[in-house]
Amino acid sequence: MKFQISNFKFQMAGGLLLIGVLLAGCATVTKMTTGVLQATGTINQQQADSINRSAEAVEKTFKDITPEQEFYIGRSVAATLLTTYKPYENEAATHYLNVLGQTLALASDKPETFGGYHFIIMDTDEINAFAAPGGFVMVSRGLLRCCRNEDALAAVLAHEVGHVENQHGLKAIKGSRLTGALTILALEAGKNLGGQNLADVTKAFEGSITDITSSLVNKGYSSSLEYQADAAAVKILKRVGYNPAGLLDMLGQMKQRMPPGSAGFGKTHPDPQKRITEISAGLGDPAPLNEPAARQARFAAFLRSL
Repeated sequence: MKFQISNFKFQMAGGLLLIGVLLAGCATVTKMTTGVLQATGTINQQQADSINRSAEAVEKTFKDITPEQEFYIGRSVAATLLTTYKPYENEAATHYLNVLGQTLALASDKPETFGGYHFIIMDTDEINAFAAPGGFVMVSRGLLRCCRNEDALAAVLAHEVGHVENQHGLKAIKGSRLTGALTILALEAGKNLGGQNLADVTKAFEGSITDITSSLVNKGYSSSLEYQADAAAVKILKRVGYNPAGLLDMLGQMKQRMPPGSAGFGKTHPDPQKRITEISAGLGDPAPLNEPAARQARFAAFLRSL
């Protein structure tokens, strides 16, 4: 399964305007229009009421975002990330990762996405991984090399599927600001945007994707969301038949290999020991890791290809 970057290129035309509308927050629009524009005499009360109704409709649209819309947002984020982290062009390794990843995804609470799950190897020694909305999971060669067995690798992928399952990417997107686009969308509510207004909305959306990507790369998800993804991973691993102790083993390896404040996971994730403590509290006494010979052989072949 050869990964093609072109599959993730987002066509910035009507889709940009659509997602720009989806991301417009009701409270933000209200403050920007009725709080500023009305105060300066730019709009009257009737216009302000109309804008607020439009903003409420936009907010509802975002809450009811469809799987298709989530997919296009995630594809934009993935495409942006891949300008920095190039994909590892190894067909056999990518196929193995996707077979394992798809198996785990099918056991999650969100087994299907609009465009399906995509598991991508990033060609970097940095220990890192990303989960973008809609099922785009990207794992670095550096992180994969931290895995000592297939249970640990399954734990990594199940954790990222947990982020997708719980729509953590969308929560990050909701925090992004589309200031310029919000103003235009509010003032032009009910009209067909064109010319400079459309150009401004498009530019604002492009900037928001950069903001979203920057948030994932530089800040990561909150500790509470990481713990939620860990809990989802344990559940998925048990359903498929993998040992959840693989997640603890993986975190133990990361603890050894990542100095405090290091790039990648060290910068965007909670301390591995905190995650180990959190997982162990709910996991009890897991069975020892005992990989079947066939499973370990295929994993070893995969690791050699990295």
